[in-house]
Amino acid sequence: MNSHRLPGKGRRMGPIMGHTMHYRRMIITLQPGRNARGIITARHRGGGHKRLYRKIDFRRNEKDIYGRIVTIEYDPNRNAYICLIHYGDGEKRYILHPRRAIIGDTIVSGTEVPIKMGNALPLKESTSTNMPLGTAIHNIEITLGRGGQLARAAGAVAKLIAKEGKSATLKLPSGEVRLISKNCSATVGQVGNVGVNQKSLGRAGSKCWLGKRPVVRGVVMNPVDHPYGGGEGRAPIGRKKPATPWGYPALGRRSKKRNKYSDNLILRRRSK
Repeated sequence: MNSHRLPGKGRRMGPIMGHTMHYRRMIITLQPGRNARGIITARHRGGGHKRLYRKIDFRRNEKDIYGRIVTIEYDPNRNAYICLIHYGDGEKRYILHPRRAIIGDTIVSGTEVPIKMGNALPLKESTSTNMPLGTAIHNIEITLGRGGQLARAAGAVAKLIAKEGKSATLKLPSGEVRLISKNCSATVGQVGNVGVNQKSLGRAGSKCWLGKRPVVRGVVMNPVDHPYGGGEGRAPIGRKKPATPWGYPALGRRSKKRNKYSDNLILRRRSK
């Protein structure tokens, strides 16, 4: 890993990845923050550098075939690094970079694989492998065969805390405790790039490159743009309780839908 200074007045030290090999990239057309009709549905997104999408293997369905980490690369589509894996049968795939994994390490996925960082295996017991309680895992499946959907961000890690019947109990990075089928697979270890939240971008232009637009306070807007807008000078918001830009209650109102199928699987809601 090389080190360089970001240009501009507010430059900071920033890491870059060197000597990467590009594989399985595809061009996709993006409309940041817009839906199919072109209407803004997620604010503060737009612009940024053009991106090529990397196909990531979340399913880890190369069973019982050992692979070697060839490169560790930067991915503009996520805050975690990715690894290029060369498998013994000639297949090449990208996976999420496990923490402390280095070039040259070997990984494998299957039902009878050792409990080792980067290996993917089911949560259930097998004849020779039993994932012990307290194991740190990431890239966890919710539905069997669909691929990992939980704990995929940089530094994310979940913990296996119990096994009973057909289900396993996990504590997710948000603090939520929920049940997962023991047939679902997970990857051992923690996602790499742990300190991404402490990284200083140094200047506003660096955030623009990432496609993040400025955030403006509602109190300085016009009345047509925000419920807090208008007034003479530095006027208060003029409401008893906080509100969203569309006038709905904010800061405390639960946004999760009621009576979802997963309600019976959640033993404890996430910590606030």
